[in-house]
Parts: sequence; C-alpha cells; structure tokens
Amino acid sequence: MDRSSAGISGQYTRPGNDDNQPKDHAASSSRGRSRHAPVRQWGHPPRTAPGRNELYYSSAACSFQHLQRRSVNHPQDFNNLIKQEIMDGLVNQSDRIGHRYDGKHHGQYASSIKKYTSGAKRPLNRTEQSQLISFLQNFTATPSWNWRSLTTTFHSFTSAGVFTPHNPMDERVKRTQAALLSTLLDAIIFKCNQKPHARDIDAQGVANLLWAMAKLVDNRQERTPELNKAVAALMPHVNALKDQFIPQHTANLLWAMTKLVDNGQERTPEFKEAVAVLLPHINAQKDQFNAQGIANLLWAMAKLADNGQERIPEFKEAVAVLLPHVNSKKNQFIPQHIANLLWAMAKLVDNGQEQTPELNEAVAALLPHVNAQKANFTRQEIANLLWAMAKLVGSGQEQTAGLKEAVAVLLPHVNAQKAHFKPQGIANLLWAMAKLVGSGLERAPGLKEAVAALLPHVNAQKADFTPQGIANLLWAIAKLVDNGQEQTPGLKQAVAALLPHVNAQKALFKPQEIANLLWAMAKLVDNRQEQTPELKEATVALLPHVNIQKAHFKPQEIANLLWAVAKLVDNGQERTPELNEAVAALLPHVNAQKANFQSQSIANLLWAMAKLMGSGQERTQGLKETVAALLPHVKAQKANFQSQSIANLLWAMAKLVDNGLKQTPELNETVAALLTQVNANKDQFIPQHIANLLWAMAKLGELIELDVVTSTFKSLVYRISGNPQFSQQEILMSLWGVMVCCARLSLDSKNNNWLEKHMDDLFTRVENTSSDNEEDQRIIAMAASWLGRTCSVVLHYQTIISKNQADFRDQLKSSIPSLKIEEEKSLNSLPPVDLLLPDHNMVIEIQGPSHYVGGDFKTRKGSTLLKIALLQKAGFEVIEIPVNRLCNQDLMKPYIDQIKTRIGFPPQGHGSVSLKRRRADEAYVTADKGRQPSGHGYLTTGEHSEEQTGKPAKRKKTNSR
Repeated sequence: MDRSSAGISGQYTRPGNDDNQPKDHAASSSRGRSRHAPVRQWGHPPRTAPGRNELYYSSAACSFQHLQRRSVNHPQDFNNLIKQEIMDGLVNQSDRIGHRYDGKHHGQYASSIKKYTSGAKRPLNRTEQSQLISFLQNFTATPSWNWRSLTTTFHSFTSAGVFTPHNPMDERVKRTQAALLSTLLDAIIFKCNQKPHARDIDAQGVANLLWAMAKLVDNRQERTPELNKAVAALMPHVNALKDQFIPQHTANLLWAMTKLVDNGQERTPEFKEAVAVLLPHINAQKDQFNAQGIANLLWAMAKLADNGQERIPEFKEAVAVLLPHVNSKKNQFIPQHIANLLWAMAKLVDNGQEQTPELNEAVAALLPHVNAQKANFTRQEIANLLWAMAKLVGSGQEQTAGLKEAVAVLLPHVNAQKAHFKPQGIANLLWAMAKLVGSGLERAPGLKEAVAALLPHVNAQKADFTPQGIANLLWAIAKLVDNGQEQTPGLKQAVAALLPHVNAQKALFKPQEIANLLWAMAKLVDNRQEQTPELKEATVALLPHVNIQKAHFKPQEIANLLWAVAKLVDNGQERTPELNEAVAALLPHVNAQKANFQSQSIANLLWAMAKLMGSGQERTQGLKETVAALLPHVKAQKANFQSQSIANLLWAMAKLVDNGLKQTPELNETVAALLTQVNANKDQFIPQHIANLLWAMAKLGELIELDVVTSTFKSLVYRISGNPQFSQQEILMSLWGVMVCCARLSLDSKNNNWLEKHMDDLFTRVENTSSDNEEDQRIIAMAASWLGRTCSVVLHYQTIISKNQADFRDQLKSSIPSLKIEEEKSLNSLPPVDLLLPDHNMVIEIQGPSHYVGGDFKTRKGSTLLKIALLQKAGFEVIEIPVNRLCNQDLMKPYIDQIKTRIGFPPQGHGSVSLKRRRADEAYVTADKGRQPSGHGYLTTGEHSEEQTGKPAKRKKTNSR
C-alpha cells in the first residue's frame, strides 16, 4: 500500500514527544472500503434511488464534491477547500433539512481536508489551520448526524491537524477550534449514550474515534471534561463490539488506550474492562497482525505495564504470543519498528517480564537490523535504542557480539546529531551510556566522544529538563565519574547547571528520583566533586522530602538513600536535624522490608549503619533493631555477595562493634559466615578490599579464632608485597592489621616471623611519608617500635584519668606507701599506660568496656591486644584488670595482693587467688619472653557488681567505600 494514502495502520507509528512511544502519522485512505482504511468511504447511490434519509442537492450547493475525485495537494487546491460557497451550501442543507440531516456531506468535506494533508504528506500548517478554522465558524455537528458522519468528521479533522494546538495561537482561532471540537464531542457523547444503543454504531467507528481522541491528547490538546466524557462513553462499546474488531482495530484500540493513559487518562473500572476484553483477541488474531501491528501492540503492552497495568494471565499470554512473531517478521520492520520493539521489550523486562528464550530470541533477531538500518534512525530512535540496550544489559541480558556491535554503530550518530536532541533525549542518552559503562561496556568505541558531545547541551538546555530528566542526568554523570570518566570542565559545568534546578523543583521529584539524586550527589562528592554552596543547598532541599515520601521508597531506594546520607556525612556533610530525621524516618522501613533486600543492598545498609555510628549517629533503639534485623540475611545470602560486599560487610561488622554494638550469637554467626567467603574469593579482592579485610579482622580481635585469622591473613598478605596499586591509606590500614595479627601470635607464643617480614615491607613503604593525621602517625610509631626502628614522629596523646583508675591507684599506694607509681605514661611512643611501676617494669591497665568486643569484658579487641603485645615486646609485664571488678575496696584488695606477690612485697591479707586459665572474672597478666612468664593469672572475687565505665579507648578512623 502506498504510504501516502495509508490508513491508521498503513502509516507506521514513529516515536513522538520524547517519551519512548509510537507517534502515528496516519493518513486516511480514499480507496474504497479496504479493511486497512480507518474511515469508510461510501459511494454515492444513483440520484434516482436515494436512501430513506439521504437527500441529494444541486451541484452548486455541494461544489466541493468534485475535489473528492482528484488529488488535493497544491496550495490552490487548499484555497478551493475554503471557498465560502462550500460552507454556504453545507449550512443551507443542514438548516433546510433540519433534524433529518445525517451529516453526510459535512463528513465528506472533512474527508477532503484529510485527503489534502495526505497528498501533502504533512498536517495543516499554522497558516492553513488558521484560515480553515475561521472558515469553519458555522460548521456545526447536530444530534441528527449518523455514526458514519460523526466518526468520519472527527477522525479526518484530527488526522489533518485541525485540532492541533499551536503556540502562539490567535485567541479567536483558539475559541473557534474549541467550539468546533466541543460540538463534535457532544454529538459523539449523545450518540454513544442513547438508550437503546444506536444501531449504526460499529466497531471501526469506535476504533477510529478512540484513535483520534488519543491523537488529540498526544498533540497536547487539553483534556477537557467533554473529551473525558467522550472517552468514557466509548468504553462500553468496546466491550459490546469486542467480537467485531479486526486485527487492525485491536492494535489501534490498545495503542489509543495506552496513549490516553500515558497522557493522564484515569484507569477507571470501565477502562480496565475494555483493555481486558481486548487482550484475548491478541492471542486469537496473532497470525493476522502485520509488522506494524506487532510493533504497536508490544509498545502498548510495555506502556500499559509502565503505567500500572496488572500482569494478569491474559496480559502475559498476549506478550508471549507476540514475541515469536518478532523473529518471524524481523525483515519487515522499518527503523521505527525496530526502535519501538527493543524499547518495548526493555520496558517489559523493567516491569517484571521474565527474560524467556522467546524474548531473548526476539532481541537477538532485531540487533543485526540496528546495524543494517543505522543510517535511517531518527535522533529519538537512536536515544530509545541505546536506552533499551542499556536497560536490557542492566537486567541481565547477555552482552553478545551483536549487542556490542549495535551499541558501537549507534554511538557515532549521537555525536553527529548532538545538536538536535531534545532535553529528554539528552537525559536518556547519558543515562544509557552511564548504564552501559556500569555494565562493563566502557570500552565501546565512540562512547567517551558521545558523552563529551552531549555534556555542553545539558548546560544549554538546563531550563527545559523535567524533574525526571534532572534526576537521570545527575545519576548518569555520577555513574560515569564513578567508572572513570574524567571530570572535565564540560562535566563540571553540566553538574553546576543542574544543581539549582534540584532546589527549584524539589517538590516535584518522585521517590525514586529523590533516591537517585541523593545517591548521585554522594557519589560525586566521594569522587572529589567540590562541595559548592549549590550542591549543599540541593542536598538540604531534598532531605525533608525523604521524610515526606518515606512510605513510598522501594527496598533498593531505601538502601541507596541510607548509603548516600552516610557517604555525605563521611565527606563532611553537617548532621542537621533534617538529616537525622531522614535517617530516623527510613530505619523502620528497613526492618519492615528486611526480607526484600538484595545482597548488595544488605551490604550497603550495614555499611551505612556503621559509617553513621562512626560519625556520631546516636545509637537509638531503631538503629539497633535495624542492624539486628539485617544480620540473619547476611548469613542467608552469603553465597550471593561479591568481593566488595564481603569486604564492606566485615568492615561494617568491625566498625559497629568498635562503636558499641553488643556481641550476640547473630553477630558471631554473621562474621563466621563472611569469613568462609573471604578465602573462596581471595583472588578477586582489590587493594582496598584487602586493606579493609585485614583491618576488620584485626579490629574484631578475639571474636575470631586465631587459627582462622592466621590462615586468612596468609591468603591475603602476599597480595600486598610489592603491589604498587595500594594507596598510602590502604598500606597503613594493612600495616595495622598485620601488627595486630603478629600481636595475637606473640601473645599465644606462636611463630610470627613470616608475618613480621610483611610488616617490615609495609613499614618501609610508609616510614618516610609525612601525614598530618594523628592515627596514621601512631600506626607508623607502633610499627617502628615493634620492628626496633627509629621513629622521628613526636606523638601527643590526650590523657584522661578515670575515677576507677584513680581509686585503684590510691588503694595501691595506701597498701604500699613506698611504691613508685606513674600515671598516663607514654612508653616508646606508644599510647599512655594507666599505671606504671617503673621500678618493677610493670604496667597495670584498667580496662573499660571499650577494650572488649561489645563491651562484654571477655573478648578483647585488636587494639587492646596490640598495645599489650607492644608493651610486652618492650620488656614490660602487663596486668589487665577489667573495670567491672573494681567497684569497691573489697573487690580491689585481691588484685592488690596479687601485685604485691609479683613485685616481691608480701601481702597483708589473703584474697581468693587462683592462677588458672583465664575466664570472665580474670586479671590478665602477660610478660615479655625475656622475663619470668606469668601465665594468664586471674583472681576470683566472688559476686560481681554492675559494670562501670572506665577510660574510653581511642578509636581509629578508617575509610571504606
């Protein structure tokens, strides 16, 4: 069929309005009653035998009819269509015949307008439309018109562009246009609502009217109450005539109803019922759809799903029966079909469609045609294709050679057409390229050039992006930067141009967009984006909307939001009341949706909890419950965590414990479950992961059995030696972890020479570096002390004498007046000891709960073990006394007697002293190998008092991404 004279389905749909959807440029056919024509053409019966209600008039009255019999496409032909004698004839006949007039000649006149635009292969231009509407001031539909006249007139005028709004538009023309549209809609509503139903309402007319109404709203015509009523009036007739729709009607109806929904049509029960009655016809008519019908139907299915259509069995079946026909008709699809089909399949997958073999085959069948037709795609189709391929890849589509080739052939066209993309196209393209890069296609030829070509247009069109476009663009830029995109001036300008619009449109962002924006800003900041006033303002503007929208976030969005807030705080974001409220608002939803988080989300959530606690977040009951709710899911999903998640989770466990998380069976099981995955993934860890793992295992101290720590360290530390990829921070974290492991081996009298070699190597790589960070300086000083090296670092420690320490000192001094006691003394640049007996090389450490995992007074932390081992290595005997055993003088006395015994001063009284293997109520005693070993002595002191808080331990600041 000649495309210039095709019907609704004769001219194939093209995407319109930058919304990933087909846009029909249909033209009416005048070639008789072919089933492909959208509006029937009825011949003229002989004048000697008119029908009962058909009156024929003189040729003077209907002088326009000769135009029906020849081509109408020249300007002079348009002038012939707006001769006053034509309108006079129509008005006279309507007035003279009155209520018996069926509107036939008005319909024929409307068809002549449509025929003119079909011949011109374009809708009416603004000048023509203005002239025609002025001419149509007296063109009035009446209730007497029959169904054919109404459908022909409405469809023809809509297709020709009579009702298309232009900007600017003369007010007089606008009023006349509105009045003409209103009178036609009123007549349609009257006809549809007649009781009993008018006998002349037919399937084709219903299909054409809904198509035309969808076309109106798609062309930005206002959805007036009359238009809504007309759509509602047609819905029952879809159901009533369901058995009479031919394949073209089925495709057009679903396309039209989808367009209406996409433009704000409410999905009423009648609307849903109309969709439901059409879906079975797809299966029944599956072999009769042409290529365009298949493309339009799959587009409609995808768009309906995206607008909330329930995936009922009939819907799933309709999709399933169409997919094989994509493969069988692959050679018949024009460029627009290819773009719409791949878009539709990506959208269906994005809304829960299973990636069946049939779907994968349909995708594979289309990809070679992307290459073959690469020069024929419009700019919107290019954007839609790259969006679709990015979406499919992001949903697990195999990255075949065909897919990579399709991406590669499209990218140069992005650069070539860069100046012509509309705002949504720019947003979709950058989103797609970011998604492709994140899926491993960063080396696609032309990708960097395409990104660079688009960025200046973000700035140029900054005022025209929708809220979704702004969110997608900032997400895309952040994702590109996170995958190595250079932060060029063009990229920085694009970010700067968008940030003020975040604040301006803050109330319009949907939940997903809020999550994506905060994630993007956190990622940019983490990749050294300058925290400009605009970025801070954008963050502050969004935080209250987290609270407002808290009930609407999906599990992944909750995880991303908490990750983003934690990351922003970690990079200096002020902990404002709005930020704290946002965190508090999200925590209950973590607990409520705990079973729905994927493995990466679980890792991100626990990392965020740990970061927030480490940054001063109050340990509320909600936060504790959130952590407790997530821990069992770590164990359940342990096999699904990637190497980065394993490292981050163990880092989080250590950080949470370091900030007071109580030791529970669930915590112990979680740590044990993760450790089994460390060895299994040992070859996949990058330097940062290794540093985090070594730090975490060291920090957890005696919570992890020494044999497990030793075997895990052996599998990881060899990856550090000589590896130039380790940053200074990673070397320092690794060095601290190795020292703690050495300390544990030393305290357990096991060989640690093999590990000291790695310590020496790490120390050599940082000993001459300068750092203003006190924690870094302390690590270097402790390593120098262990290795017997000189250290030029002069450390300054803050000293605090706790009440328990002062009370014990006083009691000890009272018992042994001649005993020399020094307090808060720093030995060999090590952290200060609580009490030093210099004449006896003895150190007494009053250990508060911060020295133990979860404050349990049983399981010592790595930092505690390292300090003891360093003191022992320096020649000091160390006695540890848990602070919960020093609540009164009676409890102190047995410890004082033990000290007297060890320094050779006879005790004056007898406490309950027992040198056995240590238990919860022990006083730890460790000695240097050169001195008389003391064993692990402790005192049993009877009933314990409540735990008292001793001197807080210094905490190490670490970084984990």
